[in-house]
Amino acid sequence: MNETVFTYGAPALKFGPGAADEIGHDLAERGVRRALLVTDAGVAATGGPARVAERIATYDIAVTTYDEVHVEPTDASLAHAIGFARDAGPFDAIVAVGGGSAIDTAKAVNLLSTNPGELMDYVNAPVGRAQAPTQPLLPLVAVPTTTGTGSESTTICVLDVLSLHVKTGISHPALRPTLAVVDPTLTLSQPALVTAAAGMDILCHALESWTARWYADFDAKRPEQRVPYCGANPVADLWSERALTLLAGVFRGAVADGSDLVAREQMALAATFAGLGFGNAGVHIPHANAYPIAGRVRDYRPAGYPDEPLVPHGMAVALTAPEAFRFTYDADPDRHVRAARLLDPSVEPGPDALPTVLTTLMRDVGLPSGLAEVGYGEGDVDALVAGALQQQRLLATAPRSPTDEDLATIVRRSMEHW
Repeated sequence: MNETVFTYGAPALKFGPGAADEIGHDLAERGVRRALLVTDAGVAATGGPARVAERIATYDIAVTTYDEVHVEPTDASLAHAIGFARDAGPFDAIVAVGGGSAIDTAKAVNLLSTNPGELMDYVNAPVGRAQAPTQPLLPLVAVPTTTGTGSESTTICVLDVLSLHVKTGISHPALRPTLAVVDPTLTLSQPALVTAAAGMDILCHALESWTARWYADFDAKRPEQRVPYCGANPVADLWSERALTLLAGVFRGAVADGSDLVAREQMALAATFAGLGFGNAGVHIPHANAYPIAGRVRDYRPAGYPDEPLVPHGMAVALTAPEAFRFTYDADPDRHVRAARLLDPSVEPGPDALPTVLTTLMRDVGLPSGLAEVGYGEGDVDALVAGALQQQRLLATAPRSPTDEDLATIVRRSMEHW
């Protein structure tokens, strides 16, 4: 028997220039007296988190700041943040100011400062034990300063498990932020490559949720079996389609001129829409591939990021996206062509439509030409495929189920796009 029910969830949302200045009011209304602000050193250096903390403090709320978030969180960096929160607490609420790394770190801190156990107890199987929280979490206010991750809308916390060289996550509805505060003025300091990588993350969120397996094609579930990613559905489709339309008009301009507040605002809106879509429908093959691509990096150091080996999440997702969508095309050709034409109305229909639009856009915004440029080669294919296969939660949402050899073909064809 096939599924007949889909679910939809989203945080409360406050959007627009100046929205971050109202967080103190929002916390005070919830009776908050002590708040933990989570950010990273790079974002802290812009002054944005300090401004947020100062405005919160005007409502007689004591704010403790943790500014040691690691860009692309690891099990070690999350353990450090959790330890800080446990020692400095208790708190009544958590405020995350930053990109997906800060928001995901705040989710883990929230989970492990309110529930017993250790990080691996809650990490998705088969890497972790996939336990569900037993105690309620604190209110979490997510304030993105990058336009792309969608973490302010989702139930997911992503991390690298260093000993296994794999990127995985924690997934549970309790992790979804209570309030998303999207203030485009906080994104103006974003470097060009950060904007490009984050923008490709927005794009892939929208494309993957739009092309995901239809919710009614899954086997029927009992109420206790329902998961946040339920497959493409009519509500998520609306958000994903609108996100693609916005990106078509402003993505290249936002990368070219980071000071363009109108473009930044539209990018932030696209990120929010895409998050509201994929946070329910789910993502699939490009995101599954991205986890080992980011987790096994050796020497690649992208401009605008900390000076350490790093393949940023949005970049890692984008690098195999053209070939992934070439593979999924046969599952629903009309959807793939529709998505391609939302981004470029002139593209010719067919299995090359979406890959062509994506590679052209990646080249235009300055992304690497393929996996080879970030340090991978033929000798890495098996390990990258093995890492992707650990992401069964994501692969289950793919409209066409890939075999090991299918994934290997996608990886090999992604070594160089142009």
